[in-house]
Amino acid sequence: MDAVPGLDLDQPPFDLLDAAGRARLAASVDLGFHGPGATLIEAGQASPHAFVLLKGRVHAYQPRAGGGEAHFADYGPGDVFGAWAVMAGRARLTYRTDGECLAFLIPAAVFRRLIDDYPRFAAWFNEGLATKGRLVASARTWSPELATRVGDADLAPAVRVASTLPVAEATRVLRERRVDCLLVDDPAHVGPGIVTRTDLLEALALERLPLDAPVGPLANRPLLCVAPGDALFQAMAAMTEHRVERVVVRGGDGDIHGTLGIAEVLSHFASHSHLIGLRLARARSLEAITRAADGVHALIRGLSRQGVRMPDLMQLVSALNGRVMAQIFDLVVPEEMRAHVCLLVMGSEGRREQLVRTDQDNALVVADHLDWPGMEAAMARFSQALAQAGYPPCPGRVMVDNPHWRLSVSQWQARIGHWRHDHGGASALDLSIALDARPVAGNPALFAPVKDALMALGRDEILMHHLAGAALRFETPLTFFGRMRGDAHGIDLKKGAIFPVVHGLRCLALHHGIRATGSIERCEALVAAGRLPQALGRDLPQALDVFQRMRLEAQLAALDHGRAPDNHVDTGGLGRLDRELLRDALRVVKEFRDHVRRAFHLPD
Repeated sequence: MDAVPGLDLDQPPFDLLDAAGRARLAASVDLGFHGPGATLIEAGQASPHAFVLLKGRVHAYQPRAGGGEAHFADYGPGDVFGAWAVMAGRARLTYRTDGECLAFLIPAAVFRRLIDDYPRFAAWFNEGLATKGRLVASARTWSPELATRVGDADLAPAVRVASTLPVAEATRVLRERRVDCLLVDDPAHVGPGIVTRTDLLEALALERLPLDAPVGPLANRPLLCVAPGDALFQAMAAMTEHRVERVVVRGGDGDIHGTLGIAEVLSHFASHSHLIGLRLARARSLEAITRAADGVHALIRGLSRQGVRMPDLMQLVSALNGRVMAQIFDLVVPEEMRAHVCLLVMGSEGRREQLVRTDQDNALVVADHLDWPGMEAAMARFSQALAQAGYPPCPGRVMVDNPHWRLSVSQWQARIGHWRHDHGGASALDLSIALDARPVAGNPALFAPVKDALMALGRDEILMHHLAGAALRFETPLTFFGRMRGDAHGIDLKKGAIFPVVHGLRCLALHHGIRATGSIERCEALVAAGRLPQALGRDLPQALDVFQRMRLEAQLAALDHGRAPDNHVDTGGLGRLDRELLRDALRVVKEFRDHVRRAFHLPD
């Protein structure tokens, strides 16, 4: 085909066309010059062309319902716009030049024909951010092992025995069937339990259990299950979080397909995460725990470069962080006190969305009437130990060594009652932080009444109106191409992109009684409950994935250069693909902000 100078047909979305499609496009494209302030496309009108900008800058504006227009986005060299005006015959936005511009003009008839002939090309423009993210995934480097599913691994057979089987006989069955665990059926329980070779060894050697004792009481419940379609990486993360080396593989119909152990996983995927887990399991001192935790950043860097999905990576890192915190907690809290306190993590750690360690966000629930004179000193040691292990102190002092975040169950309930009537300032911030809390150490039962009190707040319409307003506090930075709405460090993705989504989902989940703390889980539950449009629910997780990946890459680069990581991204250094995805992700944020505004009757 004849090349068109300045038009790169090997870049998205034109790389979704085959050679014939690209040749057809190259033969029909024209070049147009447009002076300053020229209207290229008018909202509500059809367009005779789709545009690919060669030089200059174009602003897009969205009409307001009451008249006038709002600045929506900016386009720079290499960007494609006007596709919707061609496909639908009516533009959603008005596009005007900022100074003199050169643009390639793709005739509407040619563009529509390419849309008809190439479904993947059409999906780029039609299906929203989630589909677009999948279409460009091939542009990233993926490790083949990461695509391996649990069902493709070498599963061990699920050997089931009765709860009355003697321990000696159970040991013989393990040897004869060459398995490491048995599933134990007991009429006193719904569903089987699991007993491992290690369980039998400890029962015989440490507890001096008779050989003829029944195996039933040794079985662990409930089963930790994964699905055949889950990635092996997800199974690894589940094993890491729950500190087990074998899980049960259960299909959607409830049938058990077999069991999966760490040996089978490692035969497909040798993960540094397991090495960290082993080091943590053997650690008996703060120094040993710190040495194990130091490997997390290297793990994050390696797995992100291999193309691990952000949700999976965050799940694994969260599991490792939880183990680090729990082991440090057990070091400083006497064993006899652990049943009377519960350690909570909050913020991004509570949502399982933390990657590079930023600061501590934790709290303590204490049993009513607990008499523990050494609690204050123990919590001070805990916060200091976390800092030594690489978790910096929280600038806002959201930490267990602060009495404000160290309360009894009754005190927590009273504090939550106060939040119902105090809608602003520090109270609103405290409530937002607490809504993401989850237990990681101590007695999780102590958190249950606190969680119930938090969920009850969702029925207060006045409180929800005030709380949700924070989701609109920061403007979406849609002018970052050329005219960045940021500072010398770039765009703060946390303020302008991540926070509106995270807080908006947090408020919607609370309002509709959804107890999940993770943003993606909240999103999925809202869609299932009919409280969030399916298209928006499909695109929001993908938008978060874009923001979190770009922020992680910037944070890792900062660490590589000896700088403290923050939430800024220098958009000037982004490639065309990332620029396209980021702009689409920010549009999803804008659409979601409008949904939150309508849901809670917030002013424009």
